[in-house]
This record gives sequence, C-alpha cells and structure tokens, in this order.
Amino acid sequence: MAKQKKQPRPKAETPKGFRDYFGVEVTERTKMLRQIGDVYHRYGFDPLETSAVETVEALGKFLPDVDRPNEGVFAWQDEDEKWLALRYDMTAPLARVAAQFRNDLPMPYRRFTMGPVWRNEKPGPGRFRQFYQCDADTVGASSVAADAEICAMLADTLEAVGIPRGDYLVRVNNRKVLNGVLEAMGLGDDQATRDNVLRTIDKFDKVGQAGVRELLGKGRLDASGAYIDGVGLTDAQAEPVIAFLTSKGADAAETLANLRAAIGDSKVGAEGVDELETIAASLAAQGYGPDRIEIDPSVVRGLGYYTGPVYEAELTFEVLDEKGRPRQFGSVAGGGRYDDLVKRFTGQQVPATGVSIGVDRLLAALRAKGRMGGTAKGPVVVTVMDKARMPEYQAMATTLRQAGIRAEVYLGNPKNFGNQLKYADKRNSPVAIIQGSDEAERGVVQIKDLVLGAKIAEDATLEEWKSQPAQREVAIADLVKEVRAILDQDA
Repeated sequence: MAKQKKQPRPKAETPKGFRDYFGVEVTERTKMLRQIGDVYHRYGFDPLETSAVETVEALGKFLPDVDRPNEGVFAWQDEDEKWLALRYDMTAPLARVAAQFRNDLPMPYRRFTMGPVWRNEKPGPGRFRQFYQCDADTVGASSVAADAEICAMLADTLEAVGIPRGDYLVRVNNRKVLNGVLEAMGLGDDQATRDNVLRTIDKFDKVGQAGVRELLGKGRLDASGAYIDGVGLTDAQAEPVIAFLTSKGADAAETLANLRAAIGDSKVGAEGVDELETIAASLAAQGYGPDRIEIDPSVVRGLGYYTGPVYEAELTFEVLDEKGRPRQFGSVAGGGRYDDLVKRFTGQQVPATGVSIGVDRLLAALRAKGRMGGTAKGPVVVTVMDKARMPEYQAMATTLRQAGIRAEVYLGNPKNFGNQLKYADKRNSPVAIIQGSDEAERGVVQIKDLVLGAKIAEDATLEEWKSQPAQREVAIADLVKEVRAILDQDA
C-alpha cells in the first residue's frame, strides 16, 4: 500500500494587499470613528449598516482602474449562477437601499456608515485591497445646499478628530463645469476620449500644466523614462482644459469669472458655475471662509458616477516620505453629487450627494501630527501566587472592573512568578497586584507600580532599587483607591 503523503502545513502569512490590525490601532480607529459619528449625528444623519456583499449588477461598473480583472472588484458566482461581489465603496450599496426601501425611508434620507471595503487593485506602499471608509450622504435633496452642508460637515469633522484649522482645505469643483469644458473642446459624444481627458485632468496635481498639455496631445516621458501615450488632441482642442485647470483666482469671485470664460457658450457648464456660486455664498454665510473651504477647478474625483459638485479634503501640512523628503500629506476624503445612481434601479432620477473619509489615511495623518500613536496602556494584572486561590484573585479583578478599571487575572502557568511580571510588561500594564497566603491572612495586597518601577530601573542605584519604592502594601479595602491614584498619576 502506497504511503499516504503528508498534507503540507499552511503558510502563516497575510494575503498580498491585506493587513492585520492590532490593539492600539483598533482602539485608535474606534475612537476616531466615534468622534466622526458624533459630528455626523449632530448634523442629523442616522447610522446605516449594509451587507458587505452586493450583486455585481447592483454595484455597477464605476471604478477607474480599467486595467484590473473584474473591473476592480472581488467577484464570484453563487449557486443560483448570480454574480456577487464585495462592495468597493459605501455609495453603491446606499443607492440600492434607497431604491429598495424608498417607500419606508424619509426623503430626504440622511445616513452615515462606517466599515471595510474591498478593491481588486494592485497593492503598493500604503495601498491595500481592504480598507476602511466612513461615509455620510443625503439622498433626495436636489438643492446644492445639501452639497454645501456636506462640505461644512467635513471641515467640522476634520477639526473634531484633531486636524487644526490651517492644516486642511476642503476643495470644491463641479462636474458640470468639466462637461462644459468638454463641450467647448468639441468632443461631442466621443465617450472614450471624454474619459481619457477626465483621467488626464485628474493627473494635474502630479504632472502640472505642462504635463497635462503633453498628455492631452501626443504624450510624454514619465519620471521613469517610459513614454505615456497621449489623448491625441490638437493644441486648440486642449486649450479649454488648460484654461479650466488654471482658472483658480485670488478669491471665489475671480475663480468663478475665469470658469465662465473657460466654458464658452456651454449651458451645462454655466449651470455648474451657478451651482458653485450658490455653494460659495452658502458657506460664506455660515462662516466657512477660504481658509477652510475653497472653489478649486483642479478637483476631478476618479469615480464615474458624479454628476454635479465634487469635493476633496486635503491635508496641507508636510510629512517626510520613505526617502526623508518633505511632501504634503494630501487627500483624506472626497465625494460629490451622484443624481443618476438610484435611477439605475427605479428609472426615476433621485438626487443624492455625499462624502467618504479614508479612515486609514486620516489615522496616519493624526499620527503624523502627534495626535495619536505611541503605546496603549494595558490592563491591571492580578498575579497568581496560589492556584487554589484563583476565585479570590478573580474577585479582585471583578472589583476593579466594577470600579471602571481595566483588569485581568494572569491565566498562564503561575509557577514562575517572574514570567507573570514579564507578561505584564509585554501587555504594557501600569500596575500588578500581588497577594500570597501571608498577605491574604493579613487582609492586604502588594501593589506594584510598573511604570514607576521601569523609570527607577533605568537610572536608579542598586540600593534604591532594592528598597522598591514602586511597590507598596495596602489594605484590600483600599485596593481600588490606590490603583486609581497610580493610574491618575500616570495619565
């Protein structure tokens, strides 16, 4: 009989493009999401949780990465031969909900949601296939007052989580103005060329005016020396795009005047400029000046479903890249109006607008500003000197928890006491509780201040260390009071 082959052990590795989140990262994210949710809730938005899985037809094909299989989504066929996919954003599922429950929801419907999304894109440094988004949307409001409100709420949100005024800018544009520019270029119904022009405009921040001009024409050499084919427009056709991208003036009024010149006789373009003018007036009336929110023609946004105002939150402070070079942190949030998305389900136009915050990028920004990061404090550890007295140790931990203090009993092998203290150090615990049979008979416990002990160990003499001022004996009745005093002092 042939010898059965041994099954190879699975390799313990995270799939490419994915990552694991540990202790302090999850805690910081939870805290930040709570702060964001508080702002959204204050603006009258209600929470909504949708399924992570949608039908492919419900999601639609709106991702900009056309070079990836499955249009950038993770998709599979179920037992009914229906194609399903992991959601790639939070907006497409909202459109499905708005259509499915349209008779039950109040209109306008204001919702916010938080959770992971998945994109089948090529991963890279800081670019993952699973990431968190935090969205707020208004469905059923045709007035651009809803767009102005989203922009104001986005500014308030950034300040609430710890990005000070002056370190961010919410930039606003309008897809209708872009469509007006495309009309002025004489592209007509050539959708492929229109899409190529939009993608080229979206590179303005990276390649500048000269680079965009080259890409609209024959093409250009990129930094690596590779030649990038251009759209193939003439200089005359490209001119409205350049006028549009360089139309930002000293203030909103000048920018709007320049945009009117860039769109020529386009009616849809004029409508877009009028909407931007309304948004600017609304924000000014609420006290949101150009130091917080401004009209900026260079904002395009990558997804294909935007139909009107689009906006992006950019962090303006500098950080160092992997080579130690200073650079601006960049965008952490974006969104816009998508009046045709619900129509895909109902056949009737339902106006909608919303914003999405890139949670991981915003967390990285807060760490770069020193608002988050470091090491989270662990729980108070109740050590075990006698296994037979485990119920009493657990009762101590319960007493601490009931007083609002995070605590745990050491549940490993208690034989080596030194290993228990090593465990407490690894958990970054501030305090260890010690009680042997002698202390139990006398109704006392030993409280070891691990933070102070670590400081003393760094620079104390041997005699000072032997005196162990970081450890003291207290009555069991004073356990909570003494532990809280140490925690308050550490804080």
